[in-house]
Amino acid sequence: MKVSVGISNRHVHLTEDDFKILFGNDAIMEIDRPVNQPGQYASKQRVTIQTTKNKYENVRILGPARSYTQVEISKTDAYFLGVNPPVRTSGDLTGASPVKIIGPKGEIDREAAIIADRHIHIDHETRVTLGLENVQEVSVRIVGEKGGILDHVMLKESNPAYYEMHLDTDDANAHLLKNNDEVEIIIK
Repeated sequence: MKVSVGISNRHVHLTEDDFKILFGNDAIMEIDRPVNQPGQYASKQRVTIQTTKNKYENVRILGPARSYTQVEISKTDAYFLGVNPPVRTSGDLTGASPVKIIGPKGEIDREAAIIADRHIHIDHETRVTLGLENVQEVSVRIVGEKGGILDHVMLKESNPAYYEMHLDTDDANAHLLKNNDEVEIIIK
């Protein structure tokens, strides 16, 4: 069975309170463009993420506000920033690396940097249709000049969901993948 690819560059999720600290009490997260996952969007606002070693400016915030503040980066980003974040499911900040997040009105220090796990967004109906209702993790076969197999791809069920595999830029670049390419799910 096939699934399309969505590639995630570094980005930030913020709580409403942290957003207000960074952008001011009257600020509202503004939609720049929707992303594929229903109800989610790339915001017009941007932040700087900084460590004692380096910083990235103009980092996208994904909305809407979440119940946690999280900075998703690749391993390449981590080397540049001088941190060693764990691979985690979104929202699991256990052992997350400390970063400073800077906005136009304020800044916050949070243990929030992770490398997001490889995952496939899927709704319950699609999961049942594909026979994946009791499957938590799959592998994915990539064909092409730099093809290969990616293991430890988690199934992330939500309703609604846009059926899509999310990879960070390191995984995508290693296999010459781009947005909307198709790969094949392998059930172990």
